[in-house]
Amino acid sequence: MTSKLSHLDESGRTRMVDVGAKPDSERLAIAKGAVVMQPETLALIREGALKKGDVLSVAQLAGVMAAKRTSELIPLCHPLALTQITVDLELDEELPGVQITAAVRTVGKTGVEMEALTAVSVAALTVYDMAKSAEKTMRIQDIRLVEKRGGRSGDVINA
Repeated sequence: MTSKLSHLDESGRTRMVDVGAKPDSERLAIAKGAVVMQPETLALIREGALKKGDVLSVAQLAGVMAAKRTSELIPLCHPLALTQITVDLELDEELPGVQITAAVRTVGKTGVEMEALTAVSVAALTVYDMAKSAEKTMRIQDIRLVEKRGGRSGDVINA
């Protein structure tokens, strides 16, 4: 782990990191998270019985849109030309709830970890929003980076 925070200058002021001199490389980040709910709420999602519509399709689209707008939401993130965004939502009876996985790719000077994490976060918030009329005790949990590839710092796998 580096001891110097890259978003602070020598005086301790916040700054956006200058990545101009870095070479372009293929970048990938995968993030995961979950929305835990009562089995009855999960059944409503599975059956498409919620008033707001198809929860999984809307949450998937929300995650993709969020990844594309990450630099507008997180102040020091660079705007990136993303080459691929996938957001997958799976119903999980064991949880019970919805498991969310986002994978984001680009070729560029900086990584896409924040884009993948943002996609999962907004997809989870969308599941919550669409199902909250059925249950207000859902929990969004375990949002984390599980894989990062490319760049100077190398590959990272967080199982």
